Parts: sequence; C-alpha cells; structure tokens
Amino acid sequence: MQFKHFLQFKDFSREEYEYLFERTRWIKREFKQYRQYWPLADRTLAMIFDKNSTRTRLSFEAGMHQLGGAAIYLSTRDTQLGRGEPVEDAARVISRMVDLIMIRTYEHDTIKRFAEHSRVPVINGLTDEYHPCQIMSDIFTYIEYRGSIAGKTVAWIGDSNNMCNTWLQAAEIFDFKVHVSTPPGYDIHPEQIGLNSTAHYEKFANPRKAVIGADLVTTDVWTSMGFEAETEQRKNDFAAFCVNAEMMSLAKKDVIFMHCLPAHRGEEVSAEVLDGPQSVVWDEAENRLHTQKALMEYLLLGKLNSGS
Repeated sequence: MQFKHFLQFKDFSREEYEYLFERTRWIKREFKQYRQYWPLADRTLAMIFDKNSTRTRLSFEAGMHQLGGAAIYLSTRDTQLGRGEPVEDAARVISRMVDLIMIRTYEHDTIKRFAEHSRVPVINGLTDEYHPCQIMSDIFTYIEYRGSIAGKTVAWIGDSNNMCNTWLQAAEIFDFKVHVSTPPGYDIHPEQIGLNSTAHYEKFANPRKAVIGADLVTTDVWTSMGFEAETEQRKNDFAAFCVNAEMMSLAKKDVIFMHCLPAHRGEEVSAEVLDGPQSVVWDEAENRLHTQKALMEYLLLGKLNSGS
C-alpha cells in the first residue's frame, strides 16, 4: 500500500497544499455550522510526545475526535521509548495498531527513522529542525485575511529555528520572499534544509530593515525547548530583536503579525503588538485544528471531491 508521510514542508507540492486549503475551508465551514462530518470513524491516531505541548496536542486530539476517530496520547516518559526501546522497533509495533501517527520530538532524525519503519502515515508535530503543521496553518490564515501569499514578503525576526527553516521551505513552494533577520551567531543554514537557491530569501543584520515592505511579520520565542541552558545569553543576544509597534510601523500599512505561541510579551514581541489589531495569532492558533483535520483526511483517504 502506498502512502505519504508529512515530515517537512517540502514533502508536499503546491498543488497538494492548494487542495488541502480547499478542504480546510470546507471542513472549517461545516464545523462552524455544527454539521457532523465523520470520514475517519473507527480510525485511530497515536500521538507520541517527547516535548511538552498545548496547541499540538489539543488540535490533533480534538481534530481527530471531530472527524469521528479516536486519538491516543503517548508520552515517551510513560512508554518503552523512554526506557531505551529502539525507535525502529516502536515504529514497527505502534504502526500495526493504529491508522496514523503524529510525533513531537527533538532530533528530526528520530522521526525520519520512525517513518522509515512505519506501516502508516507519520506526521511531524514538531522537531528541532521543522514545524510544517504550524506553517501550513500560518499560510492558510494569511490567505483567509489577504488572499494569495505568492509574491508577498514575510519578515522573520529572531532565531533561525524550526519555524524559520519551514518558512524558508514554504517560500520556494508558494513563490514568496522571506526577509530573515537573526543576531550574529544565529544565522540560517540553507544547505541543511535543502533550499534550491537564494531567490526566495534575503538576510538582514538589522531587523528594522527586514520589515520594510513586509506583508507579514512573524517571530518566535528566543529560546526553544531543548536550549534552556542558553536562555540568559540569548536574552542578551536578541535584545534588539523585539517586534514592537515602532518596528511594525516600518512594514506595509496592512501588515499582519503572527506568532506560533506561546509568546513572551516584552521579549520577542511587545504586548502592544501581540494583543493589537495587526495580530492574527488567535486565528492562527485555531486554524491548526482545521488545517490538520484536512491533513489527516488527505493522508488516510487521499483526494476527495469538493464537499465530500
């Protein structure tokens, strides 16, 4: 049986994402109208967590329930994976008992090894290198507010982390530009994430120059999970990279602001911006639910006719 995994953003084509966004619109509309849609009845999602989570766990668990299926939470602290069971062995066993697997872990190599030995589709809920489900939600949210993202400019301010990496992959697929501004020592590594050229990104030492002409400004926490020992050093290194009202004023007049959450007001973003009229972070978070429902439907059922 042929099936697909979703481990990084470039695993899907633009055509596939456009289909997923069409499905997301329909699924979201049905949900808002309280119309039952259970295409995944009797199907089971295993959710394996190596990192703490709020939005990822809730969106996948609620999403699977709303599609008529069931979701099982597995923490590596409570399973044999946390006691040294090889990833390959866990994949062989777990994938015989469920229909779909989502993993949120540290090293991307872990999820790749798991997928190589899985009998069912595997979804990357987050790794240190990529966060494809979040960027899928972000782009869908942008389209809801402003239409096509093709030809637009996204300003990434902060760390060259999994979010930044995934935005860069998405830019090549959707044909938009990313202005990347990171402090010295936190630069991007395009060769490691498989970028084909420099045509879809530009680097800026000064974050204020990066936001000039931006249609979307986005950032993330300065210290991601797994890097807590660097917290104090990062606060110093990123001190000039807080997205505040003055910085946002340099972007386009109709600019919107995104953040994958959780956010630290006064660090990577000011409270004025996060809670202000340019911010779409709450819609962005909600759309994780609906885009991931479309994703799970697609991985298990393939392409459906519109409205099915």
